[in-house]
Amino acid sequence: MKYKMIPFMALCSLTWSCCTNSQDKIGYAGQELTGQVEILRDKLTKRAALRIDVPGEWQIFAGPSVEQIDLKHPIARGSDLGTFELDVPEYRRSYFQLVTPRGKAILAERLLPMTGGYNFRDLGGYRAQDGRYVKWGKIFRSDEMHNLTAEDLEYLANLPLFSVVDFRSAEEMEQAPDRIPVTATGYACSITPGNLMSAVDNDLLLPGRADSLMREMNRLLVTDPAAITQYIMLFELLGQEQHVPLLFRCSAGKDRTGMGAALVLYALGVDEETIMNDYLLSNVYLKEKYARYTTGNPELEALFTVRKDYLEAGLQAIEANYGSVDNFLQKVLLVDLDRMREMYLY
Repeated sequence: MKYKMIPFMALCSLTWSCCTNSQDKIGYAGQELTGQVEILRDKLTKRAALRIDVPGEWQIFAGPSVEQIDLKHPIARGSDLGTFELDVPEYRRSYFQLVTPRGKAILAERLLPMTGGYNFRDLGGYRAQDGRYVKWGKIFRSDEMHNLTAEDLEYLANLPLFSVVDFRSAEEMEQAPDRIPVTATGYACSITPGNLMSAVDNDLLLPGRADSLMREMNRLLVTDPAAITQYIMLFELLGQEQHVPLLFRCSAGKDRTGMGAALVLYALGVDEETIMNDYLLSNVYLKEKYARYTTGNPELEALFTVRKDYLEAGLQAIEANYGSVDNFLQKVLLVDLDRMREMYLY
């Protein structure tokens, strides 16, 4: 496989977790390269590239999974800073280990390069508080899937994605039927807490009404019995290896999905700051998707964004009603935290 080191821009951002073990063994400790390296992938062509801002010589290795990274044959090497194209399959996901004088890092996609989607993300790579990392390629979150292209579906099938949990209402599903890869089984787990998201009426035009609605929706996501039932189903599926890799989603992938992602990361022992940062990434990835709505109706912007106080409203409701997030996970959602961490942490 030849090396390519071609400047390469206009790509989807990917992210990483670090490692410090010897070059012939994958490891997951250390954070020496925070913010200085990332893998990028073009949304249309699916081509991959490395962005590096670390001085000194570097080399990068690749493989079809973290465990199968070929650490004997680098796919690229250099000593320059910048962005460099990587010679890896375009429609099949790759995982990487970067070796630099500052340390080593495992890199993989945070944002999947979906031509017909905006908010497709891997929950892997985040550091748990016990020093382990969430496994890449196991748990995904996304927005709607009815506009996915044939190339998008091929990419997801090559993961391979086995389960798609759909939090949308029956009406949403009818209006925009899913397109899922041939490898996957779909699970309808509708969450419509108090039917809040269909309450777009003149009241929303009142100052602060949309903000109030979003905070109340997040409270209902963790107190409404019907919503709780669907999150129980999510964790039941995650607890069975035959259903993984698994993706859960709603229409925007920010509210019902955002709460689901927060609960999954809490179950894996990720710290609250990291969980909040993951939640807020939806504002970055959905900005283009909803620009025409927010530009024409600025009073409705809250419906198309996420804010820290929205998720905090749900977390405060958990503490008020159940004592703590751990209590909620274990006693209400019936999550086996030890098994979750055994399955999903390196």
